[in-house]
Amino acid sequence: MFTTLLINAPDAAPLDPGLAENLRGAWGGAALDWLAPGEAVEFGMPEIPSNRWQVWADLQGMGVDLVVQRTAARRKRMLLADMDSTMIEQECIDELADEAGVGARVAEITKRAMNGELDFEGALIERVGLLAGLDEAVIARVLETRITHMPGGRALIATMKAHGGHAALVSGGFTAFTEKVAAALGFDEHRANTLLAEDGRLTGEVARPILGREAKVQALHEITARLGIAPDDVIAVGDGANDLGMLGLAGTGVALHAKPVVAEQCEVRINHGDLTALLYLQGYRRSEFSDGLPA
Repeated sequence: MFTTLLINAPDAAPLDPGLAENLRGAWGGAALDWLAPGEAVEFGMPEIPSNRWQVWADLQGMGVDLVVQRTAARRKRMLLADMDSTMIEQECIDELADEAGVGARVAEITKRAMNGELDFEGALIERVGLLAGLDEAVIARVLETRITHMPGGRALIATMKAHGGHAALVSGGFTAFTEKVAAALGFDEHRANTLLAEDGRLTGEVARPILGREAKVQALHEITARLGIAPDDVIAVGDGANDLGMLGLAGTGVALHAKPVVAEQCEVRINHGDLTALLYLQGYRRSEFSDGLPA
């Protein structure tokens, strides 16, 4: 059996029940089940329709995400998440580069690397080199004034953890950022690259080995083995080319607001919903969400 899920952005106009009912009828689905009124609705069906991607493309113009997935084993035991442009709304290295006066140059390299046009490791070394001499204190200022969390992240992690899940943040960015983001959002652990500094200034070097695409795959294998679970028990989320390995290996790999060249290689694409879409993908209802804040 398969489940078709329709999701729109939480701040958008309510999802049209007629749209959902028409699609259910056209695809011969079971009765509609609203996971969140006006925001997320699903229905079961026996097979994947041949026109799935055409319907998906049509719904994009309406601001609605469409996901068709197997019904079995939807609820996952682990979240593996990218950080930049996934759990936060920025690319940390671009924000540091802007402070160093080389923002436009670094942002262009970042864009090409995330699109898969450049080798990730080489692109990272080049970009970090442009930060040489930057006051290390700038990191704290960027965290305080420039970094914002992607909507829905705290609810995603808190809800999964409330149901026994484990959350790991694995980034090609930097530990100075993952440490703060992981603590703020409730991750159980984090991995990233380490910026090197001497006498209070960045050296323009990053510690080796560099955490890139293969290191994210390795993290998935290592953490699941430690927890005694399988890759199929993982929901992974990312937006860049260096995330494709872990997205392909996880039981559910989610391309979130991803670059087109990344999204087209993923079965699950969320372009309009926020991070709570990953809860709807697992069959959670809005009424089951936790905000992770003290009672």
